[in-house]
Amino acid sequence: MTENILVIIPARGGSKGIPGKNVKLLNGKPLIYYAIDAARSIVDDSHICVTTDSDAIIQAVESYGLVVPFKRPDELATDTAGTYEVLLHALNYYEAKGEIIDVVVLLQATSPFRTAFHVKEALSLYQETLDMVVSVCPSSSNPYYDSYEDDANGMLQISKGDDSYIRRQDCPPVYDYNGAIYVINPKSLKEKPMGKFTKKKKYVMDREHSVDLDTMMDWMIAEYMIENKIVEI
Repeated sequence: MTENILVIIPARGGSKGIPGKNVKLLNGKPLIYYAIDAARSIVDDSHICVTTDSDAIIQAVESYGLVVPFKRPDELATDTAGTYEVLLHALNYYEAKGEIIDVVVLLQATSPFRTAFHVKEALSLYQETLDMVVSVCPSSSNPYYDSYEDDANGMLQISKGDDSYIRRQDCPPVYDYNGAIYVINPKSLKEKPMGKFTKKKKYVMDREHSVDLDTMMDWMIAEYMIENKIVEI
């Protein structure tokens, strides 16, 4: 495993889809605690950075025994502030203290079913020659089979390929980013945003553990999954 890992957990205070989601209780525990637990499985607390603009989130995190190293600047706390700038700000903070960071692990608080096992497996795939290892799950649609788009005449056509696949299982597999784990080369991060990375390796997770909480419907689905023991947390 890489020597010096920095885990960054972004947690902005404002949330429109699920108000107060980062400290909202899921199965009796603030949502952000799940990300902290996963981070603690791979690094000590001094290498976990919760970056937030919210006093309520800072209080909740520090009540869990984790010191929040700084309060996020106002310019990085707006609706338009990107994850890229937030990651660079956190990385620069630690490097300014003399830390040599070998790899950055981004864990979003909205993936409560991602476990320590998943994080460790994703880390095991990382190499310095990569820009990033990113968690994915099998896509619910396939551009070779059941994804369509308008052609120049406004007629629906299969998105990719020539409509020759008869069975879905014969199509090339496709994946969605699930937002759970990003294992990032800090050198690459300093050069360009993650969307510009070309050397990316996938870490495949199942659909159940890939739930990403963005809306109240997502939250209700997560509660249902917990209550019915579809996932164990």
